[in-house]
Amino acid sequence: MSARLQRAAAEEARAPETPPAPLPVVDGLELPDELRRLLRPGEPVADAAGRRWRLPRWFYEIESWQVAKETQLAPYFMLHELIAVDVREPAPLRAFPRYVPLAITHLAAHLSALRQHLGTYVHVAANGGYRSPAHPAGEAASVHRWGTAANLYRVGDDCLDSEATVGRYAEIVRRVLPAAWCRPWGRRPGETIDHLHLDLGRVRVAPRDVAEESDDGEGVPGEADDG
Repeated sequence: MSARLQRAAAEEARAPETPPAPLPVVDGLELPDELRRLLRPGEPVADAAGRRWRLPRWFYEIESWQVAKETQLAPYFMLHELIAVDVREPAPLRAFPRYVPLAITHLAAHLSALRQHLGTYVHVAANGGYRSPAHPAGEAASVHRWGTAANLYRVGDDCLDSEATVGRYAEIVRRVLPAAWCRPWGRRPGETIDHLHLDLGRVRVAPRDVAEESDDGEGVPGEADDG
């Protein structure tokens, strides 16, 4: 067995065998006023090109940090790995219960597949997973607001802080995760020099029996049907 497969097998053995009970799902429009003001559920925001996108409306409720540490979103990824933020995130959103968009499970599934392929750990930076619309990092329509973007700063023993390393892992991501997009390496706007950014686009997920069109009945240019 190759060293990579041995590492993957060892990591699989460490993964929880039985995920805990599903997280509660809440409608962001029914949250307390202060949280609604910060999370802005279902509101349109504009990207740098002026295109408008609706922010997530539906969220998982996380009761405590302990719950986040124990919740397995995918076979090789835990919830706490995608919600670490700094003090620039408003205090009400750092307190528990906390709320993350349902689409974060899509991100975890992709990162889990990447981690399994690589046979080693994939490390997400602080502020590199979900960030709320109230967090000052990034543009208003940053894909991190949807819970479908991750900034990777290390893979195994490799720090992603050089053009060669970022480029090598970006190529692996493109091959293993066809739905993912990676920012190019560089110092210009939209580029990175000290991490690998990958995202799945601005995906909105609603409970199966809920029609997203009920936000306000109006379509938003640039918004796709999530199918």
